[in-house]
Amino acid sequence: MKRNIQLRTLPIILQLFLIVVAIVQLYPLFWLVTTSFKSNLEIMGANPLGLPHSWKWSNYEYALFGTQLARNFLNSLTYTAVAVIVSSLLSAMVSFAVMRMKWKLSKWVVIFFMLGLMIPVHATLLPLFLMLKHTSLLDTPWALIIPYTAAALPTTIFILNGFFAALPRELEEAGVVDGCSIYGVFFRIMLPLTKPALVTTAIFTLLNTWNELMFAITFINKPELMTLTVGIQSLQGVYSAEYGAIAAGMVLATAPVLIAYIFLSRQVQSSIIAGAIKG
Repeated sequence: MKRNIQLRTLPIILQLFLIVVAIVQLYPLFWLVTTSFKSNLEIMGANPLGLPHSWKWSNYEYALFGTQLARNFLNSLTYTAVAVIVSSLLSAMVSFAVMRMKWKLSKWVVIFFMLGLMIPVHATLLPLFLMLKHTSLLDTPWALIIPYTAAALPTTIFILNGFFAALPRELEEAGVVDGCSIYGVFFRIMLPLTKPALVTTAIFTLLNTWNELMFAITFINKPELMTLTVGIQSLQGVYSAEYGAIAAGMVLATAPVLIAYIFLSRQVQSSIIAGAIKG
């Protein structure tokens, strides 16, 4: 009898624990959203944690139209989209070449890219700055697109290598028998099979690129090319700041990542399950 009671109460205790963890994790997001509708008076003293007494939609209006955040948002969206697409395609090509083809230097190519996992990205800040300066790429979109894409390659290749290695050889042989070239085998057969892994790596690249600040603030000085993270930082004045507008900008910066994860979460779960089965 006692054993049955314990078996029944254990799931309830686990659910209560997970509910508490979820509340702790989600409350900062709730606080950020509510803060974005408050005035400085409510934020700094009168009502810092509760719901706004009057919902100040003008914070979003100011963030979008009173500053350059709308332009910064589009810049971040452009840099991130290009970095995600290009790094995913290049990484898939590299992984296909080193995992599915037999050539002498394949192992050295893998080692070369895996060394990138050992180097902190921001340790390359000064060499990158000098290289971009000598190539006249500073203050251009390429000053961010190239480093963001290169920084995503080691992790993406590392994840994709396992997926390409686990695919059966018979798939390629069947494609060749049907008349596919090497490009046809890659784009029509192998690449679609790694879609869950590509989605997972795309989310990692999206998070790292969208939230990056150090490269963006160092390599770009033109206001019309700045990213959203730099734009939000610029809302902080020397003597005063509109904290509601800053919170509104942070909500706008958080929304695309949440939306992307909501729509792609099933693909991420599929990737994790597939990786566990193959492992």
